[in-house]
Amino acid sequence: MAKTVLVTRPKHQAEPFVRALAGYGLDSVLFPTIEIRPVPGWTVPELTRFAGVFMTSANSVQFFMERLLEQSPEELPNLQQSRVWAVGKTTGADLGKHGVKTEPLPKIADAVSLMEGIDPKEIEGNTFLFVRGNLSLGTIPQLIAERGGTCVELTVYENIQPSQEEAERVKALYIGGKLDCISFTSPSTAINFFEAMGSKHVPDAVLVAAIGTTTSGALEKLGVRVDIIPDYFDGPSFAKAIAERLA
Repeated sequence: MAKTVLVTRPKHQAEPFVRALAGYGLDSVLFPTIEIRPVPGWTVPELTRFAGVFMTSANSVQFFMERLLEQSPEELPNLQQSRVWAVGKTTGADLGKHGVKTEPLPKIADAVSLMEGIDPKEIEGNTFLFVRGNLSLGTIPQLIAERGGTCVELTVYENIQPSQEEAERVKALYIGGKLDCISFTSPSTAINFFEAMGSKHVPDAVLVAAIGTTTSGALEKLGVRVDIIPDYFDGPSFAKAIAERLA
């Protein structure tokens, strides 16, 4: 009988991951614990004001670029000429589609590793733009401030929690032993999942998988054990790690 993995990532991002799991003979239950929506009311700043731009997710790229191209296309050359840091291959590749070159990606795709690769002298006395979602952990602004820099935070998207009806459906599967693994791809997917379940208790038979160290750190702060972390923090590696553990 096929093992079943709960997929908590946003619906519009889940399909490639679900396909990858299916390629290993695993079934999926889709339960997006966050729905991504653009934040209204913000404008694209004058990018020449900044010594660099930080983007830590594909969502930040998507919503920032949509508004830039629609309302401030004259800023595209400025972005292309800026120093831009990205966390993860997907975020970097999405920026590349717009002709934006990024600084070298960190070997470990998380904000702490990204900042460790930047000489503190490049931060001190400079102002940076951080494009973020409403549930960002704030690691990059904190580290920029500690190094004597200034960070302007721009929230371009927000995370909306699932409906009570969907939560009850998944809770029945979760408690009823119908899930073999629950997978998390960001701190917000984890936080929202356990809020929806009303408990941080994980049944012994259920494995907990985190796509990277930022997500695993958020789970550990919640008091939740982490059983699976892939060697590289992307969807294909994540699916492979889960499949190997469930084999």
